[in-house]
Amino acid sequence: MELSHLRFVLQLQFSPYEKAVILLKKIQFPVPPPPPETMEKFASEKPVPVSKNEIPTVPSQKKPDTNSCPHAPAKCLTSGGVSTENCKANEKERQWIRPDTPSKCTWKLGKPLSASPHHHTTLPEPPKILPSILNKVGNTPMVRINKIGKHFGLKCELWIGLALAAAVKGYRCIIVMPEKMSMEKVDVLRALGAEIVRTPTTARFDSPESHVGVAWRLKNEIPNAHILDQYRNASNPLTHYDTTAEEILQQCDGKVDMVVVTAGTGGTITGISRKLKEKCPGCKIIGVDPEGSILAEPEELNKTDKTTYEVEGIGYDFVPTVLDRSTVDQWYKSNDEESFAMARIMIREEGLLCGGSSGSAMSVAVKAAKELKEGQRCVVICPDSIRNYMSKFLSDKWMIQKGFMKEEDLGNKPWWWNISIQELSLSAPLTVLPTVTCAKTVEILREKGFDQVPVVDESGVILGMVTLGNMLSSLLVGKVKPSDEVRKVIYKQFQQINLKDNLGKLSHILEIDHFALVVHEQIQYHTDGSSSKRQMVFGIVTAIDLLNFVPPHTQCSVLSFIFSPLISSRAAFILHILLM
Repeated sequence: MELSHLRFVLQLQFSPYEKAVILLKKIQFPVPPPPPETMEKFASEKPVPVSKNEIPTVPSQKKPDTNSCPHAPAKCLTSGGVSTENCKANEKERQWIRPDTPSKCTWKLGKPLSASPHHHTTLPEPPKILPSILNKVGNTPMVRINKIGKHFGLKCELWIGLALAAAVKGYRCIIVMPEKMSMEKVDVLRALGAEIVRTPTTARFDSPESHVGVAWRLKNEIPNAHILDQYRNASNPLTHYDTTAEEILQQCDGKVDMVVVTAGTGGTITGISRKLKEKCPGCKIIGVDPEGSILAEPEELNKTDKTTYEVEGIGYDFVPTVLDRSTVDQWYKSNDEESFAMARIMIREEGLLCGGSSGSAMSVAVKAAKELKEGQRCVVICPDSIRNYMSKFLSDKWMIQKGFMKEEDLGNKPWWWNISIQELSLSAPLTVLPTVTCAKTVEILREKGFDQVPVVDESGVILGMVTLGNMLSSLLVGKVKPSDEVRKVIYKQFQQINLKDNLGKLSHILEIDHFALVVHEQIQYHTDGSSSKRQMVFGIVTAIDLLNFVPPHTQCSVLSFIFSPLISSRAAFILHILLM
C-alpha cells in the first residue's frame, strides 16, 4: 500500500474552545471589509443594563440574528433571539442565541458561486514584505515525511502550515475557556493582552456557567461588546472554503483522493469538504470526532460511557450551526491514548511540533488511508502545535498520571515507589455539606488547620472540592457573600487516587497539584435489583504526608520527584538538610 501524498495543515483560526468578546473601539481589516449589512448589525447592538444578580439579556432587534446564514428561519428563536429550549423550570428565561440552531444555509453541490449570499475572497500573491503578521496566514510549504508512513505501511508527503496568532490592535479581548485548557494557552493569550475567564469543563453548553453562557453574559454587561461566535459565524467555514481548500488544491495540482479533518466548531471540515466536493467529486472526506463527543454520524458511533476527554479543541456536546455533516463521507472516533501517542511519534520521528488533536487526525489517517490505492493522495489537517501542551502530553509523568503510559516505561525508581497509599497515616476525612455557608467553612478550615475540604451530599457522595484560598479570593472580590452556601465555590477539577494505588502515582499527582483526594468505591443495590457504583471520601493526601512517611535519609529522593519542576537540586539538598 503506497500513498504518494499525505499532508498536514496547521491553520490559523480561533480555536473551538475559545469564545471571544471584543470591544469594537476601532476596526482594521487586513482583508476586504464585511458587507455593509454586517456593520449595520454591529451598530444596531445597544448595551443593555444588567444588574449583578440578574441573568443578562440580549438586546431586542427587529430582525433577530437567528443564524450565521442570511436564510436561516426565525422560528428557531423567539423574539429578540431568545431560545427557551432545555431551560430549567425554575430558571429565569435566558435571552441568548443557541450555538446549535439549525442551519438553513443555501449552499448546494453544483450551485454557482455567483449565487452565494456571502462575501468570498481569492488567494492573492503574497508580497515579499508583509504588511502585518495577519498576512502570514496560508501559503504553507511542502515537507516530505519518512518514518510514520513506513511504520504503518504507507508512503507519504507532508504539508505543514505554521501559523502565528497576532493580537488585534486596538481591541479589548476577553477569552472564555473551560478549565481543562492548558496553562500555556492562558499564558500566551495573556501575553497578547487578552483577559482570561475560566469555566467548568463539565458544564453543558446550554448552562449559564458554560463558556457559551458566560460569553453571552459578558457581552451584555460590557458596552459595545461583540461575540465572534465561531459556532454560528458564516466566516468560519467560508475562510476554509475560500483559502484552506484552495491551498490544498493548488499544492496537490487539483488531485486529492482523501481528506482527514478533526471536527470542533465544524468550520474547517465544512469549508474544506464543500470546496473539494465541487472540485474533486471523488474525494473522500473523513471526519474525526473524539470519544465523549456527539458530532459523528451515525449516532451509534457516539455511544460511550466517557463524558470527558483530554484532547483539546475538538468535539462537543452539541452540533454547531456551521457544521455541515452531510458532506462528510465517513466518521471515525479517536481516543486520548492513541491521539497523544501518535502526537509524540510525530514529534519524535518526523520533527513535527504538533499538538494532541493533530495526533487524533493522524491516528485516524493511518487507518483510513489503507482503503486507498497505490498512488492516491490523502491530506491530513493538523490544527494545533506543541506550544500549548508543553506541560501536558510531552511529560512522561503527566501521561502516566492520566493513564496513557505505564510506569514500567520509566527508568530507575526509588524504593518507596510501589508502596500502596493505604500505608500512609491519613487522618479521618473532614467533609462539609453543600448547604454550609462560606463563612462557616472558612472558620472550620482555619480551626482544623486544613487548606481544602471535600463537599459531599447527605449520602456521602463527592460533589467537589473547596479550598481556603479560592473561597477567600471569591469573598474579597464579591463573587460570593459570607452567607452564601459553599456550593457556589465548588470546583470539580481535582485529582482522585485509590487506596491500592502506589506512592509513585501519588508523587506524579503532587508534581502538578497540591493535594489528591483518596477515595474508595462502594456498590449500592437498589430496590429494583439494580446496582450503582459511587465514590466515597477516605481522606486527603498532600506532599507533607508523603514526606512524613519516608525516613529522613531518603527524603531528598522524594523531594526530587515532587519538586523537580519547581526547585533546583541545590535547593532540594538544602530542604533535605532542614528536614534532618
